[in-house]
Amino acid sequence: MAKVISTLFISADGVAEIDPDWHFPYFDDNMGRAVTEDYNAADVLLIGRETYDSFAGAWPDREAAGGDDAPFAKQLGDMRKVVVTRQPRQFTWRNSEVIDGDLVDAVAALKADAGIRGILIPGSISVVQQLLAAGLLDELRLLVHPVAARKGRKLFDEGDTPYHLAVTATESFPTGVIRVIYTPASAPGKVGYDDVKEQVPAGN
Repeated sequence: MAKVISTLFISADGVAEIDPDWHFPYFDDNMGRAVTEDYNAADVLLIGRETYDSFAGAWPDREAAGGDDAPFAKQLGDMRKVVVTRQPRQFTWRNSEVIDGDLVDAVAALKADAGIRGILIPGSISVVQQLLAAGLLDELRLLVHPVAARKGRKLFDEGDTPYHLAVTATESFPTGVIRVIYTPASAPGKVGYDDVKEQVPAGN
């Protein structure tokens, strides 16, 4: 079954809505390598409309320009891109399509497709939030910047049920950025009163 992986730049106070003023000063070769690893782990991009418009407005031109980032731009162009939107769209960027039906049902079908290795969600906060709530996200890959953004949309919305996460990998960069890879986890066990009572020696 294909993995669904979210990759996000995020501030220390949880803001995942990127502001170039706090993001780009920390982008270096280490972060570029981490991003490349994330994209190499998937063959399908799942993206919201705003993220798609941002990507489609930049990467095809960069591919055509033939600069240093042209190979990465070509990789993005060659990948299948599934766009989450309720609006009819005409796509000019190759290999782009509108998601078929309900988001949760469509992603469940993509995960079950034997021909798909991995599904990557770059940015697209609302998509990530919905898939977290539905239990369909397999990995949350965060590049945590050493800055408190203090404004902007946060990754985790308010809700009644906490999300428990297990850390599967961490890496620190010289810039102070920390790469953390999480997977969803069960709530840690709690020791009940009866369990504690049984551990207390009698006669005390």
